[in-house]
Amino acid sequence: MRSRGKPEYQVRIAKERIRILLDEAKKASAREPVLAKRYTSLAKRIGMRYNVRLGKLKRAFCKHCHAYFTAENAQRRLRDGVITIKCFSCGKIMRIPYKPKKQL
Repeated sequence: MRSRGKPEYQVRIAKERIRILLDEAKKASAREPVLAKRYTSLAKRIGMRYNVRLGKLKRAFCKHCHAYFTAENAQRRLRDGVITIKCFSCGKIMRIPYKPKKQL
């Protein structure tokens, strides 16, 4: 039971809506990039309003312009314990640290 914030049923509905919006953004990213940006920005706003974490889904779109990342509009690189994602829509670079696996 949540002690503060929104009731459980509202949070559950918010999580479901976020998942649906990001699925639709994934489908629309190739044919309608403007619509995909709208879906991702709505998903982010719902998450902030209902205090729902996006988790690893937040790596699926640009923090700055809300473009959904595909192979055509983003470049991903793995180097020295950092994932580098460059958005071709706005030119921003996101860097996400990770622990590389030790080689045998």
